[in-house]
Amino acid sequence: MTATKIAILGVGKIARDQHIPAIAGNDTMELAATVSRSGGVDGVENFTDIAGLLAARADISALSLCMPPQPRYEIAVKSIIAGKHTMLEKPPGATVSEVRKLEHLAKAKGVTLFATWHSRYAAAVPAARGWLSDRQITHVQIDWKEDVRRWHPGQEWIWQAGGLGVFDPGINALSIMTEILPNPVHLTDAVLKFPENRETPIAADLHFAGPAGMTVAADFDWLQEGPQTWNITVETTDGQLKLTDGGAKMTINGQPQQVPEAGEYPGLYHRFAELIETGQSDVDVSPLLHVADAFMLGRRETVAPFHE
Repeated sequence: MTATKIAILGVGKIARDQHIPAIAGNDTMELAATVSRSGGVDGVENFTDIAGLLAARADISALSLCMPPQPRYEIAVKSIIAGKHTMLEKPPGATVSEVRKLEHLAKAKGVTLFATWHSRYAAAVPAARGWLSDRQITHVQIDWKEDVRRWHPGQEWIWQAGGLGVFDPGINALSIMTEILPNPVHLTDAVLKFPENRETPIAADLHFAGPAGMTVAADFDWLQEGPQTWNITVETTDGQLKLTDGGAKMTINGQPQQVPEAGEYPGLYHRFAELIETGQSDVDVSPLLHVADAFMLGRRETVAPFHE
């Protein structure tokens, strides 16, 4: 099989840490070019904008968009109109409407659109979904707390409108929640804490309701020092399931469970190749809808300013 030639647009931390190694380990894809104003990848042709890429490299059939969400829509439109299969780093857009428009455009143009949620490819997530599929869930507790200075050093876009703030990591938890719960939930209450010098929240407390009295509480915090916390605890009438390390590990009633080794971003590129091969798209906006609901329903609290 001839490898699909792919280009990465936006060569920042997430591209270097995750996307580039994942492509290098995928026999069905070849990193053929990059688009970056701040430097590309050694040995790979780099362009300063998408127009230059599209004009020069007709042989490239897929683009992976890794830039921040605010400018991504316009670039995705150009990619799809040019007939390129398009992969969107999470969150897939700055708004739900943007992503829906991209989905319709991709369908009209006959190309694959993949709105990715990398945390759904964590090792224990499929096993958790299977165990919960036929059980009655009573409560879910999500604790997603990390250090923004460690994971997003100097990245001002996350503090600007559309950058999501603490929901940039928090949406990973929501992507797992919407993947493993057998029935949908809806937001009932939210408190969003905004630093007085920033446009996006640094912490959030969310509450959801589901069927048969099921409840979900989520605590997102971006000022966690020391060990980082990415846990989801699910209480059922048959006992407790707990995902830790962002879904990499799982216990049931306190007993560790064996799960297959998996890589989140390798899983994304395997799925992207599969979608291209079968002529399909995968565009799930449910995690983004929950974030939109939080901004609509949430009560805003102003907290101390944040400084790097």
